[in-house]
Amino acid sequence: MEYLVYIIYSETLNRYYVGQTNNLDKRFATHNRGGAKYTSKGVPWVLVKTYSFSNRTEAMSIETKIKKRGIKRYLEDNS
Repeated sequence: MEYLVYIIYSETLNRYYVGQTNNLDKRFATHNRGGAKYTSKGVPWVLVKTYSFSNRTEAMSIETKIKKRGIKRYLEDNS
């Protein structure tokens, strides 16, 4: 099963959010209808970047790496 690490951006909050999922369409829709606690105030969210992995362990590892680095800084370093 393919897992994705995704980065979304809220212009409302001027903030980024990173997460991982195996169903990006469903997860992105949840963020944009205010169904996720942390991202509910930032609607609408825009998908900025996705990274694909073959398993959840890899996806979670990269998600953690991005969070530790800082999402904005990670994007700047890897563009």
